[in-house]
Amino acid sequence: MKPIIDNPELAATVQEILDRTESLAAKMHRWPDEEREQFLAQLGKDELEHLLHDWRMWARPSQWPPGEGCECGCEGMWINWLILAGRGWGKTRTGAEWVHLQIDRGTYGLFHLVGATAADARDIMIEGVSGILGTQKPWNKCRYITTKRLIEWENGARALIFSADEPERLRGVQCEAAWCDELASWRYPQAWQQLQLGLRLGPYPRTIITTTPRPTDLVRKLIEAPTTHTTKGITYENLDNLAPAFIAEIVRVFEGTPFGRQEVYADIIDDSPGALFKRDHIDEFRALKDRVPEMVRTVVAVDPATSTTSESDETGIVVAGRSAAKEGFVLQDASGKLSPGQWAQRVVDLYHSWEANVIVAEANQGGDMVRHAIEAIDPGVKVVLVRATKGKLLRAEPVSVLYTRGLVHHVGVFPTLEDQMCRWEPGLGDSPDRLDALVYALTELLVGAAGPVVAMLGQNDLGAESYWKSVDRVGGGQVPWLSPP
Repeated sequence: MKPIIDNPELAATVQEILDRTESLAAKMHRWPDEEREQFLAQLGKDELEHLLHDWRMWARPSQWPPGEGCECGCEGMWINWLILAGRGWGKTRTGAEWVHLQIDRGTYGLFHLVGATAADARDIMIEGVSGILGTQKPWNKCRYITTKRLIEWENGARALIFSADEPERLRGVQCEAAWCDELASWRYPQAWQQLQLGLRLGPYPRTIITTTPRPTDLVRKLIEAPTTHTTKGITYENLDNLAPAFIAEIVRVFEGTPFGRQEVYADIIDDSPGALFKRDHIDEFRALKDRVPEMVRTVVAVDPATSTTSESDETGIVVAGRSAAKEGFVLQDASGKLSPGQWAQRVVDLYHSWEANVIVAEANQGGDMVRHAIEAIDPGVKVVLVRATKGKLLRAEPVSVLYTRGLVHHVGVFPTLEDQMCRWEPGLGDSPDRLDALVYALTELLVGAAGPVVAMLGQNDLGAESYWKSVDRVGGGQVPWLSPP
């Protein structure tokens, strides 16, 4: 094992993982040099080339399709193969190789490939190093026809490419099998529903799903389904194929943290017990893309990061709107690690594309700088600065009550934002920047449309005595009310 893990206990655990998850190639590598050379000398040029591209040689046991004798008892009679795996485990390679394997065998000839976004489908599933093009076989090459969103193999097999951001494109399109990547990050779950309705050709339609685990309703239902075979993959299984610096950074930053449990060990992390926001409430009142009413007011909220180094926080950017029925709709999460010029440009672009009424920005970290950064891009936009004079708990509680009452709807799924919402516990560190931006947006729309934000929270809301909560908005004004139910 590479000497990049200093912790002896962790190193022993990783070595045990490697010992039981070796590929044939890894086992051959441990043969005595003379024995290995004798074996390879028996093979001709064509056989050696075939061996180089044969997935049976390179796949770890958990990356090979479940079949007869499977430990779970499915005997290979699964419909959905759900791979929940950590970063760098080899999810993309496994998905691409499964597609090639089925096509080589003649099992399926018409696939759907569905990525979380169009860019993800192209950059990861197709053109990525471990994608379809990078793993194609010399005996059955394929070509990518970008204008038709199509891949064609020499033996006549075809694969159509889709984005889960456009579920309607899947309506009515048939296939025999499918590969879905990063399902837990799909913004619109109805894309999965449309795909299932199209899986109706051939004697036994199947789907491989490769994703980082998140506790979404769709992922949970798939795990519980009797027709699903679930494979759980740990990042360390693929240690020999990952950069030492990558592993060292994972150990340093994520080992022993809840985020590391999800992103490295592929554990599904449920809501934190003390979190203000609950995933059940978000899921229950989630809105379908095609059933969103017209917004009477739209805001772009930004919580700028204070620095632009590799260790900097993200800049939280959330777009939300209010309907005529006075309900809130979260429309977009555009957060990311951005320089002041980058986030200002993004905020202004969103302001125009969503035809927003106002940009709401936190003023605590250099209020004038924030305003100047935005107005330097477009001096005509309307900017409202918010100064947080109360703690994050006091700002977030009134918004969490709106979710409890079903007054806020997420238009699609925002995985990272929702993870932050449901894992942040007041008093345990600062709240994430995406959550802060969300709170500012919904406060502006639903809690305080003008002036200082004041919320009257009753005993039925949070199990406590009624009390006042406030956030001051720069400039003053009238006092709006959020009445108890």
